Amino acid sequence: MNYLHQVLRGIDYIEDHLEQDLEPEAVARHARVSRWYFQRIFKGLTGETLKAYIRSRRLAHALARLASSDARILDIALSAGFESQAAFTRAFRTTFGMTPAAYRAVGNQNLFARKLRIDEHYIQHLGTNLSVEPEMIRRPAMLLVGLKTSFYGVASEKNDMGDKLPPLWNAFMSRVAEVKHAKPEVCYGVVRAVAGSERLDYVACIEVARHGRVPKGMCTTKLAASTYALFTHRGFPKDLNTTVDYIYGNWLLRSGMRHTHAPDLEFYGADYVPNSKDSTIRYAIPVKKH
Repeated sequence: MNYLHQVLRGIDYIEDHLEQDLEPEAVARHARVSRWYFQRIFKGLTGETLKAYIRSRRLAHALARLASSDARILDIALSAGFESQAAFTRAFRTTFGMTPAAYRAVGNQNLFARKLRIDEHYIQHLGTNLSVEPEMIRRPAMLLVGLKTSFYGVASEKNDMGDKLPPLWNAFMSRVAEVKHAKPEVCYGVVRAVAGSERLDYVACIEVARHGRVPKGMCTTKLAASTYALFTHRGFPKDLNTTVDYIYGNWLLRSGMRHTHAPDLEFYGADYVPNSKDSTIRYAIPVKKH
């Protein structure tokens, strides 16, 4: 059994015991290695500590129960390993910026990142295809012109991203020369969550230096100046969702930062190559400190 399989055995044990007593020693024992060794390789592979992963998986599980059940918050807190509702509320507020009761009242299951379950493909992707720590950048306000659609993402049972986005980009790139005052070299995908829905709005676009005539069927998008965490995705563009999973399901939950709920940005520059393992895409989320 190699180290990757040992980590995956431990993760399976965590998933099976999220609502029970769960100690790092027991996880390592199930993986058939020492606690020190397991925690060391886990941190090396995923970028986070075992204890932090267990805690965030339990919070994610609690998040799902709050959204999909009428269980008492106290019962959810206890099953998530917290000694009291007050302790659970403090941890929940620190991570998500509101109380469990407030989240339940909002009723928007897309409002926050959920901690993803790590698997073999995900771990291999971390090691080869993305920058696990972002570059923090400050972007001025942007004016963009492009074509817009809406879609259901991979987290939805209605996922139609593959049907919606490639045709949108094909249509936009065939007409990008029509956009006046365009800033060359980089195109952008603007991704915005739709409040109260699983749906996402998406604009394939290019930045413009100033207002001008907008080509027929296109739209203008204005983005305020923001601080972004900018990640680099290398490899097949179809695997970009794995990078986004890491950003939301790993980095954001341990970063001490909070998503501002402004749109995310995809950057497509000269090093983007469609359908190629040699492609590079940059993905940025707007953030602020807790």
